[in-house]
Amino acid sequence: MPRTTSRQRPTPPAATVAPPPPAAPQKAVAPARPRNGLKVKAPKGRRFVALAGNIGAGKTTAAKMLSQSFGYELFDEPVIDNRFLKDYYADMSRWSFTLQLEFLIRRVEHHELIHSYRRSCVQDRTLYEDPEIFAKYLHGLGHLTNAELDLYYEYFQRLSRHIIRPDKVICFEVGSVDVLLDRIRTRGREEEKGIRPQFLRGLNGYYASFPLVLQEKYGVECLVMDVSRQDIRRGKGREEFLDRVSAFLA
Repeated sequence: MPRTTSRQRPTPPAATVAPPPPAAPQKAVAPARPRNGLKVKAPKGRRFVALAGNIGAGKTTAAKMLSQSFGYELFDEPVIDNRFLKDYYADMSRWSFTLQLEFLIRRVEHHELIHSYRRSCVQDRTLYEDPEIFAKYLHGLGHLTNAELDLYYEYFQRLSRHIIRPDKVICFEVGSVDVLLDRIRTRGREEEKGIRPQFLRGLNGYYASFPLVLQEKYGVECLVMDVSRQDIRRGKGREEFLDRVSAFLA
């Protein structure tokens, strides 16, 4: 802060000093809000928080917002540079097992990096959505064989055995498939253009029980937020989202 200096003015003679005017009633002044718009300050101490939710739920937007507002290190979902994603959406039966292994390896790498960081981190999509949602769902649809599913779980158990788990997870809930499709179209990823409403609806079924699985099986506390109608990117919706998250992470 710049330093301020004051110069003492000479006191005029007593005869020339006018009586002070009556004090005006003071107005209540609201406390200044932090620049990030939060009512509650970002939690102190190191945190590892992860975002979960269906395709198009808004995880990437939320992860970037938490990174910018709280100063957390951001770990994006490895989809943009994924070498198998386009082939996967074109032929799920051929590429499901390969894609699941690719995601598993990349997310485990993220966990290893997060473990080495001293600052707080936010991860776009959790490691646990793959074995608990996508692998099971793809197997149910016939895109993974029994042997492939068993082998995937072997890889998951071995690779995730000693990794650090998130302190807390924020799970986005969007019940309307139309809302998900609209958000997917808005972000415009070429490889996602062929996603069908039925596919998203089936994923929503698995996500309904995912918060309980996280808490009971993995011991990770989860905050469920319905963001079907809430625009968390700006205005009141953004403010309310950041307030709830900061209280959850405190």
